[in-house]
Amino acid sequence: MNPLHARYPFFDGAREAVEASGVALPTLIADDAPAVARGRERVERALLSGTTESETPREWSTQDELLSYPIARILVSLIDAPAAVRKYAAAEAATAADHFAEDFSSTDDGLKSTNQRTVSLDDVLREFDLADDVVAEPPERGRDPDWFRVALGSYLTLSNADWGDGWRLVNREVVDGAVRVERADLTRLLREAVERRVADGLPFQVRGTAGGDAIADSLESEIGTLRDLLADRRDVRQIDTVAPDLFPPCMSHLLDRVRRDNELDAHSTFALTAFLTGIGMDTDEVVQFYRDTTLDEETIRYQTEYLRDDTGAQFAAPTCATMQAYGDCVNKDERCETIAHPMSYYEKALDEADDVREWREA
Repeated sequence: MNPLHARYPFFDGAREAVEASGVALPTLIADDAPAVARGRERVERALLSGTTESETPREWSTQDELLSYPIARILVSLIDAPAAVRKYAAAEAATAADHFAEDFSSTDDGLKSTNQRTVSLDDVLREFDLADDVVAEPPERGRDPDWFRVALGSYLTLSNADWGDGWRLVNREVVDGAVRVERADLTRLLREAVERRVADGLPFQVRGTAGGDAIADSLESEIGTLRDLLADRRDVRQIDTVAPDLFPPCMSHLLDRVRRDNELDAHSTFALTAFLTGIGMDTDEVVQFYRDTTLDEETIRYQTEYLRDDTGAQFAAPTCATMQAYGDCVNKDERCETIAHPMSYYEKALDEADDVREWREA
């Protein structure tokens, strides 16, 4: 199988490769093949860390990686919750955007693929029928283009004013029916295109036939685990106090690390950002909180938006058990022994504190 299809399993060519392979997904699932474990990891990572990248990439073959995508879609469909679709599609898109950035920088001219493992910008534009709608401005000699013109219709279709004032047309240069964007902004638009493609058709009906019922029964354990992750949601309006002195030890540790070392593993960044949004911080406040670090502002903004949905609910920070599994549960104190979630620790700390110093008022 083509490694490119495993890297971008939502491409039309990848879907065709799965169909042509003759591999029967029901058989894979019944046999509990490695692709099933990778598919479960794909969804779990989407819900917990906002990415579908494997933590153990060497463990999986190209076939495992490719087939894990349709299996992940089956899992998301069986969870049968709009939030699962949104979170999964967003995570696949974020992962793809990282791959795009790597691949585009690895090509000689930014336009033509160099091997089967990478794609060029031109490849991706063709994949999403944008080849005629995106035109690169002539770059300086020897450099890839930094600016592009995007047809107004495609820009309006893919962009969202909620991304920030910078995306509003009034703040953009529009000439001859095209919007001028930087390379990073073009990648953001492509990420949106990926997210919509991944979400398209989800959830689909699995149960209802003998074969579908057998698949669902085989995945019952995985679905239960994933639903538990999805159920761990809170109303961000329950807490609206930012008191760093009262943070649980795990979150204080992560905050110290990111300020001292200027970097965190993806799952640790996700956990800390989920905690900050969970205690009532909006996107601008989270960005401000991270101001002394090298964390990318656009990534922070996207992750904060990812954590919330339109109702104000959100995915809370991972549970204590998950934090412990990732090695982020450190410096436990007496209160830690009485709770099972960092948010519960913080709620108790606020209730028991005689003096609460609000970060917003500092």
